[in-house]
Amino acid sequence: MWRTLGFFSILCGVWSELLVAEEWPQFRGPNASGIAESSVPELFSETQNLRWKTALPGAGSSSPIVWGDSVFVTCYSGYGVPGEPIGDPSKLARHLVCILRTDGSIRWTRSINDNQTEDAYEGFLTEHGYASNTPVTDGKSVFAFFGKAGVVAFDFEGKELWRVAVGKESSNRRWGSGSSLILHADKVIVNCAEESQSIRALDKKTGLEIWKSQAASLELAYTTPSIVSLADGSQELVVAVPQEVWGLDLQTGKLRWFCQTSLSGNVSPTIQVNAQTLYAFGGRPVASIAMTAGGVGDVTQANVLWNGRSSSYVGTPLLYNEHLYWIDDRGQAFCISAKTGEDVYRERVAEIKSGGRPVYASPVFSNERIYVVTRYDGVLVLPAEPRFEVLAQNRFESDTSDFSATPAISNGELFVRSNRFLYCVSEQIE
Repeated sequence: MWRTLGFFSILCGVWSELLVAEEWPQFRGPNASGIAESSVPELFSETQNLRWKTALPGAGSSSPIVWGDSVFVTCYSGYGVPGEPIGDPSKLARHLVCILRTDGSIRWTRSINDNQTEDAYEGFLTEHGYASNTPVTDGKSVFAFFGKAGVVAFDFEGKELWRVAVGKESSNRRWGSGSSLILHADKVIVNCAEESQSIRALDKKTGLEIWKSQAASLELAYTTPSIVSLADGSQELVVAVPQEVWGLDLQTGKLRWFCQTSLSGNVSPTIQVNAQTLYAFGGRPVASIAMTAGGVGDVTQANVLWNGRSSSYVGTPLLYNEHLYWIDDRGQAFCISAKTGEDVYRERVAEIKSGGRPVYASPVFSNERIYVVTRYDGVLVLPAEPRFEVLAQNRFESDTSDFSATPAISNGELFVRSNRFLYCVSEQIE
């Protein structure tokens, strides 16, 4: 009897742990889909459903990631911080911050300053700063990309494991780095197009280079790469670059296929993957395209499903129930059919009052709702269905800084970061 009860207790404990384990280990969460399993509040503010608020040691537009009781986020300080004197470029420091999710206290901060002068704080670089790359974790180590300062690995106690430079060049626009890291098996994959016109795979234990794929056409490709699983069980790395989408061999980095697109100029959104179908967005002027993955050589004629004119310039659209949703950098809300690329709606969002480029973040999904962080007009909540409505507009009124980061969702908690604070939102029981 006691053995049975003991076994049952262990089984319940394991099952309970499985039920609550919802990690958000990378940009846009599990599978880079932006979709959470748990439900977060529709309404929140500084006085409603706010669990904690933590002051950060610097600014940034990178997203928080979550694993267990740890929240990680990157920041920068010392040069080009909004609201402060521009300062001395040699004083620029990047930080990885580990925050305890239960109460928002800072466990540790690790800082990197190699005295390498980054691109000057001017032009479009002022829109996002020097901490735009979201870190990634496998639950044992956490990996951060700091542009010309390189890729750095830490354990969960903050011990530096390795540091690798991936180039110190600049693109012709000098807009700084924007791509986030991803993991695949034993590899950390980094799009360092801005630093060396290359994509590299590093050994996640040692930082040693496994392969490097280099091409001049990577210039102005700020997108985070994606992984697609093909029908035969193999996987490919896919990335959008100006005027093309590439499929790369994950083991060697060699180009398997390419597809021509209308995404000219610079490309920022991440390719959205749905089984073997890929959706790419971006460029200037913006465009969109759907295609099937796989093949050899030029697959433009064989793989393209549709071309569209509605697109996002910065944020990555959310795919849900055969529709793609986003709010663009001009304050327009879009819903298009994933099957045809045709507009279901295109609506000017009256709740967005700020000028300039009012939205940089990508939308995320929870409980049939879409959450879109605007830069200065709060977090908008829309229905995850093909009709336009603003269900809620949530603000942290005392924080007037820039909110450009895509939020994270884990175990019923929504993590939103600004240039000043990290916020944890969850349902508060009265």
